[in-house]
Amino acid sequence: MMFETPRRALGWLIVISTGLRLVWGAVLGVGNDEAYHSLFVVHPDWSYFDHPPMTMWVEQVGVFLAGGITPLTLRLGFILMFAGSTWVLFKWTARWHGEWAGFYAAFALNITAYYTAAAGAFALPDGPLLFFSLLTLWALSDALITRPGQVLPWVWVGLAWGGAMLSKYHAAFLPAAAFLYVLVTPATRRCLRTPGPYLAIILGIAAFSPVLIWNVQNDWVSFTFQANRAVGWQFKPESLARTIGGQALYLFPWIWVALLLVLVAQVKIGRQSAGIERLMSIQSAVPLAFFLAISCVRTNLPHWSLVGFVPMFPALGAKWAQQMQTSPTQMRRKLVFGVTITIVGAILAAGQTRLGIIPLKKDPTWDMSGWPSVTRELESRGLVGKPNTFFFTSRWFTSGHLAFEIGNRSPVLCYNPGDAHSFADWSQPEDWVGKDGILVSLDDRIHEAEMYAPFFRRVELIAEFPMTRNGIPFRTVRVYRCFEQLLPFPFKRVRPGS
Repeated sequence: MMFETPRRALGWLIVISTGLRLVWGAVLGVGNDEAYHSLFVVHPDWSYFDHPPMTMWVEQVGVFLAGGITPLTLRLGFILMFAGSTWVLFKWTARWHGEWAGFYAAFALNITAYYTAAAGAFALPDGPLLFFSLLTLWALSDALITRPGQVLPWVWVGLAWGGAMLSKYHAAFLPAAAFLYVLVTPATRRCLRTPGPYLAIILGIAAFSPVLIWNVQNDWVSFTFQANRAVGWQFKPESLARTIGGQALYLFPWIWVALLLVLVAQVKIGRQSAGIERLMSIQSAVPLAFFLAISCVRTNLPHWSLVGFVPMFPALGAKWAQQMQTSPTQMRRKLVFGVTITIVGAILAAGQTRLGIIPLKKDPTWDMSGWPSVTRELESRGLVGKPNTFFFTSRWFTSGHLAFEIGNRSPVLCYNPGDAHSFADWSQPEDWVGKDGILVSLDDRIHEAEMYAPFFRRVELIAEFPMTRNGIPFRTVRVYRCFEQLLPFPFKRVRPGS
């Protein structure tokens, strides 16, 4: 039988799911963040305005292996890393609950909407964060429970946590929750009298040092930006509801409910036991409580809190393995249902993105559609590759899309004085004085060009055409020729005291 052993089942899971992600990665256009992240490869650095450098390194793997920057090569490293995450989750879960539990934990991860798609197939920092977080959790369980008092497990904790911190700042919850576990577990407090935890912190910070160095040189802009996203003073019940609803949608409601039930069960067990249940319930509860609290006063993105569900997948795998023994027919139906919904959802998303099958007033797939048609129009008008001419938009993500499509044929900037993201680091405002700019404006922003008029000798509308998907217009594009820039546009971040 194909699935007579859990390891064989895992092998088929990785092969089939990776193959499907490769197809998906080749079919779909890049999203807002991916288009912007593609520029990290063009501008390698110690860190970036909004994210550490791991995204850039993983992108470079795919570009190196396949050559050139395309949607698939950009995503290739992340797809392979998610295959690694599937294997790590299997091995870590098997250590505590057996190999069939490991398989079902990995299976559950692969049929969640967000992890199978955004973190598993797209060029986003969430994929590397997942991989290194799983390694860190595995190493922490070893250091605190399996081999307490030994130094070597803490070395792996530090290295894995360093990789997670280089992926996304959410990794800060890992040591915070581990420290809380130590505080509430008297038998474990003696580890604080050993060198292991401190060695792990030193190794993690050493790995994270490129980000610290970059931020020292850039007035701590990354940390300031991320901290400001968590500040608010007015109660917003709609934001809290959006976060909770987003969790359910991104994980799929049946997986979300199953993980919550497992968390409740783990908390109950953890009250009587200082083992893996207590450690993982705290690792889950700390980020979940933080982001739910933040969402009460500040609108945030629902997927931020999903890191809190990752520690629950091993226990969910154990529960499913038990249910397969007690109610095999019902469990098989549940698994088939999960796979069917995931595959059908992926097909519908791909079809909507490529073809716009369902006419929607606010189509969430717009972000991944239409930009090749814009580039073709610009090329047909002889605007791409003109000497002493640059393109710009007013938003970092539209500039990212334009730069991804144009490539190195023309420079692309973001002229936004308040939020140019890393475009503020990739050139100086003075570099573009005396050159012509091509403003690309979308939708109903008909007065956008007026903001730039004082900076150029003359601004005139030279083209208006539809952005198309499958030959069907769905957005309006206006192109303005901005003759001879007279003054530097202040897209550069202002340093304190300057």
